[in-house]
Amino acid sequence: MSKGIKGLLTGLLLAGLLTGCSGAGTEPKGPESSGATDSNEPFEMTIRHTQVGADKQRRLAILEDVVKQVEADVPGLTFTLDGVDSDVNRKEKLRGEMAAGNPPDIFDLFGSPDSKVYAQESMLLDLTPILEELGIRDSFTSLEPFTYEGKVYGLPLGGSGEGFFYNKAYFEEKGLKPPQTFAEFEQLLADIKADGKVPMAGASKAGWVPLMLTNHLWSRYAGPDVTAKFATGEAKWTDPKVVEAFAKHQEWVNKGYFKQGELGFEYAEYTTQFTSGEAILMYDGTWKSSVFKEGQSGEGMIGKVGFFNMPPVEGGTGDQTALMRDVNNGYGFSASVAEDPRKLEAVKSFIKHMFNEETQLRGLVEDGVLPSMKLDEAVLKENITDGLMKEIVAVLNTAQSSFPAFDSLVQADVTTEISNIQIQKLIGGQTTPEQAAEQIQKVQDEANAAVQ
Repeated sequence: MSKGIKGLLTGLLLAGLLTGCSGAGTEPKGPESSGATDSNEPFEMTIRHTQVGADKQRRLAILEDVVKQVEADVPGLTFTLDGVDSDVNRKEKLRGEMAAGNPPDIFDLFGSPDSKVYAQESMLLDLTPILEELGIRDSFTSLEPFTYEGKVYGLPLGGSGEGFFYNKAYFEEKGLKPPQTFAEFEQLLADIKADGKVPMAGASKAGWVPLMLTNHLWSRYAGPDVTAKFATGEAKWTDPKVVEAFAKHQEWVNKGYFKQGELGFEYAEYTTQFTSGEAILMYDGTWKSSVFKEGQSGEGMIGKVGFFNMPPVEGGTGDQTALMRDVNNGYGFSASVAEDPRKLEAVKSFIKHMFNEETQLRGLVEDGVLPSMKLDEAVLKENITDGLMKEIVAVLNTAQSSFPAFDSLVQADVTTEISNIQIQKLIGGQTTPEQAAEQIQKVQDEANAAVQ
């Protein structure tokens, strides 16, 4: 068993993905030798997706339509859809399947760092020749998260950004406006609290949820490029500006600016706090806009939700308009597909029908997912009629730069330490910002030493 696969098995225990040893990915047969077979014998393929739950029904509907198109294209093909929670798929099921060498044919795949590790272990299908054959190699806004040694091993389904959703009806009632400075933002939190409302939704049972906000805070205080420097040793978690960001998050907790008991709440409850009117602000990804559509859990707030970026921090480092943006969520394909011409043809059809202008626009209009492919600006303007999405796009366009989420930049052990241990201890008052930073840096030092 190679070191990389052992790392994946270890990751099951640590809830982290360890870096594997290098190796070549498996390439599919070229276009000239991978054509469809004449056989109409029935065969099955599995698609592991994460479109589960009431708020992802529109996303699931798009996938189901693509499945029908592909089944019509490929004689004998029947797809089995395997829906799994996103976190469970990434951190448990897919890692175990990769370690055992039996991933699904098509599966939800996180770009960086997951795809690179799986590509190193020859578990992913090299999509480069397929993209060339279909003529879409240059059609994506970025394939970097899914690229290893110049080859593409996955495709981003959509993009996302992060910021504050706010209750417009409450703001109008109280004569409030989105804050332009950090001081105004903190005064807003205090005023909402004094009015008997919860300033910000809170659900921290899964550490990644509160860390969206913390990540933005340390990127304001220490600079949007600081996270990339942790793995190189150019910056440390114990740097004063980073610690200051941790302290600010804990200060807000201590002042009661989040829903009390947040450590026991799941992500789904995060949304409910906001849609019920209990919490006035909710820091989340732009994907959350999908719930404020007809037939979704937040349809009662249609036209009553706005979006703004985190205001600039006085004395902060670097671009104070920067926000988190990435194209890390997408689909990957098992390397074993290359061994079966019919499955390979099905993968080509899946890519053709899933990654095109029509499907991208459906994702944007129906589900609030930002495009991962380059679309004509006039087409975008024509199709974006939703007021909230217009606000989101305006905020994204105003930002002069962006930064990836921290877990795509630091090693898996570091992600585990901060998201499974330190952020909850910080929120629960069981550690100080300084102590949390020291523990994270200790793991960071070990992770950095391991790759030298």
